[in-house]
Amino acid sequence: MADRILEMRNIIKEFSGIRVLKDVNFSVEEGTIHALVGENGAGKSTLMNILSGVYPYGSYSGDIVFEGKTCQFKTVKDSEKAGIAVIHQELALIPYLTIAENLFLGNEKAKNGIMDWDQTYFEASKLLERVGLKENPHTLVKDINVGKQQLVEIAKALGKNARLLILDEPTAALTEVDSQHLLKLLLELKGNGLTSILISHKLNEVTSVSDAITVIRDGEVIETLQQRKDEITEDRIIQDMVGRKMTEQFPARDVKISDKIGFEIQHWIADNELIPGKRLIDDVSIQVHKGEVVGLAGLMGAGRTELAMSVFGRLRGKNIHGSVVKNGKAIDTSTVKKAIQNKIAYVTEDRKSAGLILSNDICTNVTIADLPHFATRHILDKDLEIRTANEYRSKFRIKSNNVFQLTKNLSGGNQQKVVLSKWILTKPDVLILDEPTRGIDVGAKYEIYTIINQLVAAGKCVIIISSELPEVLGISDRIYVMNEGKIVGELSKSEATPERVMQCIISNQKVGA
Repeated sequence: MADRILEMRNIIKEFSGIRVLKDVNFSVEEGTIHALVGENGAGKSTLMNILSGVYPYGSYSGDIVFEGKTCQFKTVKDSEKAGIAVIHQELALIPYLTIAENLFLGNEKAKNGIMDWDQTYFEASKLLERVGLKENPHTLVKDINVGKQQLVEIAKALGKNARLLILDEPTAALTEVDSQHLLKLLLELKGNGLTSILISHKLNEVTSVSDAITVIRDGEVIETLQQRKDEITEDRIIQDMVGRKMTEQFPARDVKISDKIGFEIQHWIADNELIPGKRLIDDVSIQVHKGEVVGLAGLMGAGRTELAMSVFGRLRGKNIHGSVVKNGKAIDTSTVKKAIQNKIAYVTEDRKSAGLILSNDICTNVTIADLPHFATRHILDKDLEIRTANEYRSKFRIKSNNVFQLTKNLSGGNQQKVVLSKWILTKPDVLILDEPTRGIDVGAKYEIYTIINQLVAAGKCVIIISSELPEVLGISDRIYVMNEGKIVGELSKSEATPERVMQCIISNQKVGA
């Protein structure tokens, strides 16, 4: 048996008198990839925040033993010095610094207080080579995609001589190709002796690369499964996570799609606001019937998000023209206010920076898009606001102490439910969902799919954008395939397969693209 590089013994953590970790014992063997899985709010991030020094010694009870030594980390710097590095889902890179500058930020190569730039870029090149990133270290971080930024974060950790790497949802925002590249890198690093803790809701990835899988639910370890010893299936992991069997990934829906077209985008064109002469959206037309879920499939950068944002308040693009039609009548969605007034809602892919005010409470976030409903003569009816927020908290099963809890302290899945609550409160006729389940667990996904089913059962039009092709295929009644800002295919539910979607994309790609 391999030596244990980490033991966390009898960890107990409370917030405002509520116990969120209940006598947790968690250990990791050296030179392995150990997955930590559980529903949003199960306690995974809290446990890792204790390990990394975000929650300092003294704010919890229990012991951390790393490489045979009992540790009392009071800051993140303390854990980094010990050899523990965390790569968060929201990457901690500075866009307008070069890759090399980011790699050694806080760990500068300097002599007598003077930066040694030759050494900095030389060492950066070696680190980039270790992670298989063929980029010039002088390149600005803003000019590389998210997949490459993840590799920069890993290289940054290696530059600090990390011996234990904690990765929190590392593939949540990546394409399938970038995800596979990252997982392959983790296996290569494992072969070189690096230990990793992988937090992910993508169970197919977890089961494919992990040597061990620990499931945590409601602040308690349910079980730890070992490869080559235990029978490991996604169904078993899901049952451990949610405490019940989930026989279907997508809830059943009695499909009753109206013959009436509820929403149309006609001949929509938008130019790139940053690159003159380049089209973001090129003559796109789509239709959505009342009671229908329409999926937008495509590779990252295909133009799906750009289409949604240019239609909803013209948040992206310039020189925009085309028509938006609801119930047979042209409507004005040229500002966010006008889009909301016309009963259009857009759930952004970036809930933290664009979907929520993290420093405000649940109540404020739920009601903010429909404040006139809660005001009389411009005076806010706080009691009505609180009652409504409580109603949606209960309806969408938002896990929190109360509606006055700050949204920044909620798990990702519960934050997403707050965003959905905010827009559904506006009673939209058309709901555009951009990556609605990114970075959330299977149980929360199921609940969001159920909400979608309830909306279309009431005759609403739903458009869903997702990088997870199985999700688009599983929830949609019809699918438009986008590539390079154009519609390149339309598939019914019976026609839609991963192969057909990719055929649409590949057959319409430009030569050399």
